Amino acid sequence: MTWFENVNKIKYEGPKSTNPFAFKFYNPHEKINGQTMEDILRFGVAYWHTFTEDLSDPFGAGTAIRNWDKYDGMDRAKARVEAAFEFFDKIGANYFCFHDVDIAPEGDTLRETNQNLDTIVTMMKDYMNDSGVKLLWNTANNFTNPRFVHGAASSSNADAFSYAAAKVKKQLEIGKELGGENYVFWGGREGYETLLNTDLKLEQDNLGRFFQMAVDYAKEIGHDAQFLIEPKPKEPTTHQYDFDTQSAHAFLLNYGLSDHFKFNIEANHATLAGHTFEHELRYARINNMLGSVDANQGDPLLGWDTDEFPADIYSTTLAMYEILKNGGLQPGGLNFDAKVRRGSFEQDDLFHAHIAGMDHFAVGLKVAHQLIEDQVFEKIIDDRYASFKEGIGKDIVEGKADFKSLEEHALRIKDVRNKSGRQEAIKATINQYLLNAYSDQ
Repeated sequence: MTWFENVNKIKYEGPKSTNPFAFKFYNPHEKINGQTMEDILRFGVAYWHTFTEDLSDPFGAGTAIRNWDKYDGMDRAKARVEAAFEFFDKIGANYFCFHDVDIAPEGDTLRETNQNLDTIVTMMKDYMNDSGVKLLWNTANNFTNPRFVHGAASSSNADAFSYAAAKVKKQLEIGKELGGENYVFWGGREGYETLLNTDLKLEQDNLGRFFQMAVDYAKEIGHDAQFLIEPKPKEPTTHQYDFDTQSAHAFLLNYGLSDHFKFNIEANHATLAGHTFEHELRYARINNMLGSVDANQGDPLLGWDTDEFPADIYSTTLAMYEILKNGGLQPGGLNFDAKVRRGSFEQDDLFHAHIAGMDHFAVGLKVAHQLIEDQVFEKIIDDRYASFKEGIGKDIVEGKADFKSLEEHALRIKDVRNKSGRQEAIKATINQYLLNAYSDQ
């Protein structure tokens, strides 16, 4: 059966194409610094937003029209697998990601749920072998079911903690079976709503214990996937323990886990934390903790996680700058943790959205590469911090200065003369690169 009968395989047609089912900027075989776009960007499709999302919101029922929704239960789960791999092939994505409940319905018991998962995983494995599509990462949904109302690994209920552990154990086994290159922990309800009834120390200690158990079990079964934590500051809880990259990094250091984890940075989660996307990427990169990316964006006029497809090429450029400076993301990638808008309910809209997202990151890749080639930011930063390369500044950096020597130096200073930061000029330069990127095409 063909699930997307109106769509053929998406091809690159260039910036002047008016075909809505064609890439304008993403050319998978175009090489950037010796690597193809396809190899650098490592695009992944989010199973939940693409194949299970019904586009409901707090004010209305779902609007999504999906031809696999004529089935129920395991029949629908199997239909989704067929549709998913047709979509991967036609959009040209080599990776996908899922939560356990995305691919198979929960049963009345954990044992029945695991049996459902086994059936779908066997089916998926065959499709993966035939298509060459790989599992970028998988994870356990330990936040939707009411059993996790008080959290999972940070729950006040030991039974909920145990149930969450059993689900992660199963997903680690599935990750190994499917050759998953990463495993993600997103603490959907790992946090608190009020401190009035919360043992903050116990909850964080238990979360640390939970992560260590996962590390130990992955080692026991020989699953060498990269472990990733996906920070988010709030929603659904008031405060989540993985608030942002920096606080999550501190958590890992505190519990001796920093050698076992890196971060999966999501653009919309960064802005919810009051940061830019590139800030979170930069912090992770300079601390050797950048592992993978959830590619989306939020609406600056709204204060919640809107998970829109990325369309801001200024943001994708600065993101790709950090990713290229990181040496790429492998074994991570760019997973489209994004959903079409509620009014974009037709099935073909899934293609339009992914085409746009892939094109915008392709533009970002090319512009970021040129910025790095021309050493634009490096020259600006080297000049701005030049005082730390000689004299007293060099002594500070090399650890040779102390308060006495700094006082002696300060007493000789007649006037502290700073240089302009030239933010406006720098932003104008970025715009110039963006506007020039495809002006000749």
